[in-house]
Amino acid sequence: MEHDLSKIDQIIDKYKGDEGILIQVLQDVQTEYNWLPEDALAKVCQRLEIPLSQGYSVATFYKAFSLTPRGRHLVSVCLGTACHVRGGPKIMAKVESQLGINDGETTDDLKYSLEKVNCLGCCALGPVIVVDGEAHAKVAVSKVGDLLEAYQ
Repeated sequence: MEHDLSKIDQIIDKYKGDEGILIQVLQDVQTEYNWLPEDALAKVCQRLEIPLSQGYSVATFYKAFSLTPRGRHLVSVCLGTACHVRGGPKIMAKVESQLGINDGETTDDLKYSLEKVNCLGCCALGPVIVVDGEAHAKVAVSKVGDLLEAYQ
């Protein structure tokens, strides 16, 4: 699948003359496409004159990067200890059922991507779901559907 790569030159040109810009460029490219398409990653490496293997190494090392298409909305369900004992696994099961996907997957319509996380750092508020960076505290299983529908 070919992508419009015209924005990549603009992204890289923003950092012209800076050292060690690969991670920032990849973040900006991922923001542009919502993931790191192979052709985009190849163009970044070509422009930065680094081996493609180095680009892949960075892109696969950091969890923030995705080499597969992501949904418009990223849903993170905390399964850390505090959230776990307060029903986190039931919340995760309900989200999976509601979206029809499992951890690490994206809906066919590219609306949602789902991930489990081990801790979001708001243990007193568990169970917690974060959608697009917005935390939802003390989530009840019965409210999962309404919460996700708010992001339609």
